[in-house]
Amino acid sequence: MSAAVRAVGLSKRFGAVVALEPLDLTVAVGQVFGFLGPNGAGKSTTIRLLLGLARPSAGRAEIFDVPCTDVVRAHAMLAYVPADVALWPQLTGAETLELLARVGPGVDRAYRAELVERFALDTGRAARTYSTGNRQKVALVAAFATRAPLLVLDEPTSGLDPLMEQEFRAAVREARDRGQTVFLSSHQLAEVDAVCDRVAILRAGRLVDVADVTALRALHRTEVEAGFVGPAPQLDGVAGVADVEVLGRDRIRFTLAGPPAAALHALAGSDVRSLQVREPSLEEIFLGYYGDPVR
Repeated sequence: MSAAVRAVGLSKRFGAVVALEPLDLTVAVGQVFGFLGPNGAGKSTTIRLLLGLARPSAGRAEIFDVPCTDVVRAHAMLAYVPADVALWPQLTGAETLELLARVGPGVDRAYRAELVERFALDTGRAARTYSTGNRQKVALVAAFATRAPLLVLDEPTSGLDPLMEQEFRAAVREARDRGQTVFLSSHQLAEVDAVCDRVAILRAGRLVDVADVTALRALHRTEVEAGFVGPAPQLDGVAGVADVEVLGRDRIRFTLAGPPAAALHALAGSDVRSLQVREPSLEEIFLGYYGDPVR
């Protein structure tokens, strides 16, 4: 069976700058595939190569066995949502959706109408009046309503509020249930964890791992700092707790992975006066998990 997306030795240089190391990657048909990495990792460069918007310095990329450099044939099989959506300012949302439907590979109009309601999109307004989030909604509705076998989504929730992010995740699952393939580029660990079947992790232009999403959960680590009076909490051997660091006489810091019940029980045994919880950035997680930068 052909792959939805295949890259073989795909790389890109801009002069002396290496934006993407040779990349070998296969995305199965019908899969929600996460392309995860911090900003500047090379995700958007890879997508530009897949879309035929840039020429590779070496290697090749294919969509359903069609070379990505054959832009007309390749684009007939995909829908694309960029991180920063630009629309025709004089057209209304409804006119924009209709135009995109006519130039794309077909559309489910009933499902599109449902998505307009779910995303609370006012399609009667001109695009020039739309906020960043509303422009993003137009592109998402158009993409999810299409019958394209491949959806390429580049940081697609950057302008959405939490409620709309939930609708986005539901639409991704529905696309998978219809047999569509979703290639989701993101720097948000939680987003990828919530919807993806398999994940590739990119860092500094280099592919560092490809794994099922269950393995990705090992990256989930929350930083906890507790202030206490008297003896420090005893956290040795507590499930999910790692990197315990005593900060002077009255503070302790540690990382927590998985359910917090065991750690909270251990903290309850001490006179804890303050508790601070922080989600580390993806780059911080990568530094802790993969060590020093790959360059």
